[in-house]
Amino acid sequence: MMTSRTRVILIGLLVLTILFLSACGPSKPKGEVIVYVAAPLSGFQANGGQTVLGGAHLMAAQLNKAGGLLGYTVNVVGMDDESDSDVAVEVAEQIKADLQAGKKVIGVVGHYNSGQTLAAMEVYKDLPLIVITPTASEISITQKGYTNFFRVNANDVVQARVDAEFLVSELGVRRVAVVYNDDPYGIGLGKLMAENLRNLGAEVPVELQVAVEQSSFAEEVAKIAEADPEAIFYGGYEIEAPYLRAELVEAGLTVPFLASDGAFLAATVDEAAGTAEGIYVSAFGPTPAQAVDRDWIKGYQQVEYRNPDTYSINGYSALAVLAEGIKKAGTVDDAARIAEAIRGLDFDTPIGHIAYDAQGDLREPQIYIFQVRGGEFVQVYPQ
Repeated sequence: MMTSRTRVILIGLLVLTILFLSACGPSKPKGEVIVYVAAPLSGFQANGGQTVLGGAHLMAAQLNKAGGLLGYTVNVVGMDDESDSDVAVEVAEQIKADLQAGKKVIGVVGHYNSGQTLAAMEVYKDLPLIVITPTASEISITQKGYTNFFRVNANDVVQARVDAEFLVSELGVRRVAVVYNDDPYGIGLGKLMAENLRNLGAEVPVELQVAVEQSSFAEEVAKIAEADPEAIFYGGYEIEAPYLRAELVEAGLTVPFLASDGAFLAATVDEAAGTAEGIYVSAFGPTPAQAVDRDWIKGYQQVEYRNPDTYSINGYSALAVLAEGIKKAGTVDDAARIAEAIRGLDFDTPIGHIAYDAQGDLREPQIYIFQVRGGEFVQVYPQ
């Protein structure tokens, strides 16, 4: 018969065993932190924005599988800015309201376009969170003194310099028509491109501004033909680029065509009515097929139920920067400390090496140039 003393000893051992096993098991999350991805998730740029969101989703899934971020579960929430600056401000105001309501918002991956980023930063600059754009490249964003803003991509000063040098030095052209969109991104990049071409001794016989979402270019094609360029540069998006290219080819203008990073999406090839072959496109990073392994792509497919596109690694890398900054700072609650930690980062991501200057720009920004060959983007610079 078991004595009372024996029973007490056994119960004590059982309690100790349960406590030990509980300590060895997975710890309970401290709670949830929110990262908003602000990008066009509907409308004409929906695919680009959704690829950024997908990359952030994958990064969050990997963080959570490893125990979260300083013990917190990371919740990525998409916010649709519709490629509209007024809507972007509304998104920023909603995020501000969420912070004021007590939600643990640690950062924003966004915005996708420069115009929306400039508009929303007027709200974000005063909030206790970190903003990391995956793609916005307009130069003035990092010249406004924001202390909580960073980007994982090169700015347009770098893009214009590299693109101009590629046309003049690699392709040997001396007369370049410059066409650009009528938004802050297009206007800024177009003017920088013309300036860089002239500094290299090339002529810019025509500069043309077109509308975002424009799909017919008869007037512009006629002016380009009259200028008789040796190459054409287009600063805009995958929404306009394929239609402009198709009309140029139909008019017999088959000179080299270089589009900016905004056109580095599959739609540039798919929507060009069979005329995309030979197009050059500059980009802020390699394609996912070049930058990541099969396990990364498989993980993306499991999270998003689709294949990654060119900006998936941008969204992934942007959230990686925020996560590394938080780990280095040792807090999710002090945005100033996190920002300071991010400025001291030195690590690699799929989009490239990350190390920042005081303004939030990369110290070693990279531009890649691809050519469409056999319906695929093939890297031609750097070789």
